[in-house]
Amino acid sequence: MASELNKLTIAEASAMLRKREISALELTRDCLERIAAAEPKLNAFITVSEKEATEQARQADARLASGGDEAPLLCGIPLGIKDIYATTGVRTTCASRILENFVPPFDATVIERLRSDGAVFIGKTNMDEFAMGSSTENSAFGPTLNPHDTGRVAGGSSGGSAAAVAAHECLGALGTDTGGSIREPASFCGVVGLKPTYSRVSRYGVIAYASSLDQVGPFAKSVRDAAIILRTLAGKDPRDSTCSARAVPDYERALTGDVKGLRIGVPKEFFVEGMEPEVEKSVRAALKTYESLGATTAEISLPHTGYAIAAYYLVATAEASANLARYDGIRFGLRVDAENNISLNEITRAQGFGAEVKRRIMLGTFALSAGYYDAYYLKGQKVRTLIRNDFERAFQKCDLIVTPVAPTTAFKLGEKMNDPLTMYLSDIFTISVNLAGLPGMSIPCGYDSKHLPIGMQLIGPPFSEETILRAGDAFERSGASKPRATAI
Repeated sequence: MASELNKLTIAEASAMLRKREISALELTRDCLERIAAAEPKLNAFITVSEKEATEQARQADARLASGGDEAPLLCGIPLGIKDIYATTGVRTTCASRILENFVPPFDATVIERLRSDGAVFIGKTNMDEFAMGSSTENSAFGPTLNPHDTGRVAGGSSGGSAAAVAAHECLGALGTDTGGSIREPASFCGVVGLKPTYSRVSRYGVIAYASSLDQVGPFAKSVRDAAIILRTLAGKDPRDSTCSARAVPDYERALTGDVKGLRIGVPKEFFVEGMEPEVEKSVRAALKTYESLGATTAEISLPHTGYAIAAYYLVATAEASANLARYDGIRFGLRVDAENNISLNEITRAQGFGAEVKRRIMLGTFALSAGYYDAYYLKGQKVRTLIRNDFERAFQKCDLIVTPVAPTTAFKLGEKMNDPLTMYLSDIFTISVNLAGLPGMSIPCGYDSKHLPIGMQLIGPPFSEETILRAGDAFERSGASKPRATAI
């Protein structure tokens, strides 16, 4: 591939498109060529929308030609879409056999907004089935491999989106984050991943896992690119009653590079025994960089962090068991004929759902069952309140909290598949943010001795995305962590 336009950032490509130095069609074709070359080794996409993307690119070029200076920044930009978003006329599988042939008749709200901006949808990315997992090994279409080392996982559940951006198959992508499913794969793949405040972005048309935890967010090659995508995604949606009506700021304007006086809290509970020493070293070095830029750091405590995993897997699985009840073999999706409706329901669900989804449905059903609701689900919600209160107290002393994203870099394929509890612990540093409904972002802060990326997590109070983006951008500008080429 001679031009390698696919390696541009969104900000770079948008500027060139507006000046007519490149065309959206050229940019899209470069991405499609890269997908064709990389996918046999990567498996980041479930569906590649070559025909649709080409037509969208042509329409974007026409729009840019007639008024390029007025066109939105995402006009003509190829994006990957996690296969959990409803997309008109393009199948939406949720990486599950039960929805393998489902083609939605409507768009999710965020898809509508991206279409309105003239974005190009290059394809639907791979994921853990129904977003349940931390490695994208639970996909019915096979695991996504890490572009830095194809013997390792890409993270999950949005591993396909993270890997696609890291491998330059697209310029940005959408994911969802229920307990870390944007931030963890972003860390493992060495890209930026942003989980906004719960309610900042509409969830209408996003297939639900756990409704009080799920949140939409972008993957990008830079913090600036993440800010550009978020501005389009965020905002009130009358079709989502949980979506905030708060005005959407221009997130790019927050990227001043200045963090002087910023107070950064460092929770002692997030630097624990068992963490890889290189991960801790890299994050602590990043904190020193912030101090050199004029920020201050101080140790804080989030005392209920140790209960977060248990609380999350009670709340999330309970909500999942209710949300996934709709897949009954009658209304849509897979249908396995049987002698009566009860058998049809049982056989369809048995054949359509994978092992991890079945496990979480059973856990959730048990937690909600008579005699156990108060002991498990209700207690989990009470712990959730304690965790939220911990953060509220912490943010009285600091503007931002910095932690590792995960205790390790990307682990080997199959390493944790037979031990669900060990797999669940991969999310130990990200889950609290979802339970409290806070914004969090993963940005690359270094590499280990195996040349695997290490991510740093920035956490802020509700609706503080501008602060998080400003701090992330300042770190990028410092040059403390330079991106490395992927192995493929």
